Amino acid sequence: DLDECATSPCKDHQYCLNTDGSFSCKACDASCVGCTGEGSEKCKTCASGYVKENEKCTDIDECNLPEKVCTKENQDCVNTSGSYKCVCSEGFEDKDGTCVQT
Repeated sequence: DLDECATSPCKDHQYCLNTDGSFSCKACDASCVGCTGEGSEKCKTCASGYVKENEKCTDIDECNLPEKVCTKENQDCVNTSGSYKCVCSEGFEDKDGTCVQT
């Protein structure tokens, strides 16, 4: 078996998996920018919104940061994978970028 992965045939956001007589390119974990294998512990660097913790790229919970990220009145922060979103609190709805009571 020839190790086709030795020539790095895959794209930047993929890793190479050598198979018997061939190879396949697999997508890196969403938390990675470039990787050497499967999973968040094989990242070359962490993607935006992720931080290296215990050798793994883990999601930053922007909603628990000391500085509030959702600053509008009657707005709640919802953590998402690699990011966050600001949503109107329960009983309020978005009207032209302002949370008004429903």
